[in-house]
Amino acid sequence: MWNQQLYTDAVELLKSLIATPSLSREEQDTATLIGDFLTARNIPFNRHLNNIWAQNKYFDPAKPVIVFNSHHDTVKPNPQYTRNPFSPDIEDGKLYGLGSNDAGGCLVSLIATFLHFYERRDLKYNVILTATAEEEISGHNGIESILDQLPAIEFAIVGEPTQTQLAIAEKGLMVLDCTVYGKAGHAARNEGENAIYKALSDIEWFRTYQYPKVSETLGPVKMSVTVINTSNKAHNVVPADVSFVVDVRVTEQYTLEEILEIIQANVQCEIKPRSIRMRPSGIPLDHPFVLGGVRLGKTCYGSPTTSDQALIPATSIKMGPGDSARSHTADEYIFVDEIRQGIDSYISLLEEIIKN
Repeated sequence: MWNQQLYTDAVELLKSLIATPSLSREEQDTATLIGDFLTARNIPFNRHLNNIWAQNKYFDPAKPVIVFNSHHDTVKPNPQYTRNPFSPDIEDGKLYGLGSNDAGGCLVSLIATFLHFYERRDLKYNVILTATAEEEISGHNGIESILDQLPAIEFAIVGEPTQTQLAIAEKGLMVLDCTVYGKAGHAARNEGENAIYKALSDIEWFRTYQYPKVSETLGPVKMSVTVINTSNKAHNVVPADVSFVVDVRVTEQYTLEEILEIIQANVQCEIKPRSIRMRPSGIPLDHPFVLGGVRLGKTCYGSPTTSDQALIPATSIKMGPGDSARSHTADEYIFVDEIRQGIDSYISLLEEIIKN
C-alpha cells in the first residue's frame, strides 16, 4: 500500500512538473514546486538558485552518503510537437509532456525512493536527494554549484532514462572551437590564401582519425565536425578565416587533457576547448549496486550521452525509467507503468545496500 501511494504521488508530481515550464536557466517555478512537495510531507530542504536538496531524517555525519540526483530543467519544445508540450495528458498508458521522459519520470521516481527511506533508522548510509537545474545545457548553476554544500559523496545514482537498465559507463564531452586563418583575395584572380581549403585537411583528420585505445563498454572515442562558418559573406572574395566546431565524445581510456594534446599534435587550426568539465565516468563491475542489478536481471551497458554524472566527483551509475530514444523528441512521453517500475527498481536495488 505504501508503494502504491508513492507511485500515485509521483505521477501527480510529474503532471505538475510538466504543466510548469522549466527551460534551462528558467527552472525557478519547478524548484518551488518540488520544495512545496517536500514541505507538505514535513521534509526540510535546502535551496540554492534553482537547485533543491534534502537529507534523510536521521542523517548521521559518521556514515557515508549516497546521492539520488536528477534534473528538472528541460530543453525547448521540439518544433514538430503536435500536442501542447505543457499539458500532462494520459492516453493509452502514456503520460505526455515536455520533460516527462527526460528526466521527469526519473526525478519523481527518485523522490519516491527518497521518501521510502527518509524515516528509516536502520540505514548504514545517509541518503541525499538533489533535484538540480541546468543539466540540459551543462550549466555552472546546476549540480556543480551545490557540491561544496554537500557532504562527501561515496556513491550517486543519476536519474536518466535507461529503461531501468544499468549505464555503467558514460562518455565525456569536450567541445572544441577551431579556427583556420588564410588571406583574403579576389576570387576571380589567383590571389589570397583560401582558409576553407586550409581547413579541409584538419576536418578530414577529425573525420578519419582512430584513437588506439578502445573502451570495452563505450567503444572508441568519437569526433564529429558539427558546425562550419566563415566571416566572409561575398561570393567573389577568398575567405580569410574559417571556424568550425568539433564534438568530441571521450571514453574512460583517456583524460580530456590527453585527447586535447593528441588533437593539437595533429592539426594546424587554432583550438579553444569550451571546457574540460564533462569527464567520462564508470563504475566497477563488482560494485554492490551493479552486482545487485545483475541479480535482478538488469543489463549493463555504456552510455554515449552525457549527464550530470560527468560533474559528480564520486562513483556513480546512470539509471532510470523511460527510454533515452524519446528524449528531446516531439510529443515526448513516458509510460506511467514505467514510473512504477522505476520506483520498484530503485528500492529493490538499494534495500540490500543501505540497510544494516
